[in-house]
Amino acid sequence: MKKIASFTVNHDILEKGMYISRVDGDVVTYDIRMKKPNGGDYLSMPSAHTFEHLFATFARNGKQGEQIVYVGPMGCRTGFYLLVRDEITPAQAIALVKDGMAFIASYEGEIPGNTSKECGNYREHDLAGAKALALDMARVLANWTEKDLYYKE
Repeated sequence: MKKIASFTVNHDILEKGMYISRVDGDVVTYDIRMKKPNGGDYLSMPSAHTFEHLFATFARNGKQGEQIVYVGPMGCRTGFYLLVRDEITPAQAIALVKDGMAFIASYEGEIPGNTSKECGNYREHDLAGAKALALDMARVLANWTEKDLYYKE
């Protein structure tokens, strides 16, 4: 079988950050790398679950919400994928992620979609953990620019 694109990225040198993972027609996949791959520190499932609920809700409720295709965690628990229509420019995508991190880091209240009717695992959440992830990523992305969106080789 043909190797998928994400397996061609050198995870030995990949650092935390935000990268363009791939472009498929009018859909751009961003790699929001929140943990150093194979570093021994991974996203906890409760924190990642809460982060997903908050980030997806934030992104889909913003002015570009109709252009959000998907927000979801990586199976390796080192980050998230953000898929957007190409109407969102790379600079706008960076701003969206930075704004999302600020939103999550300061979030107080009920977790959106956190009832048994709305979520398949509504009891497994960690708001404090999600806030800590967002705060850490906000620091990582503070000076992130379009030139930083490309994987190092």
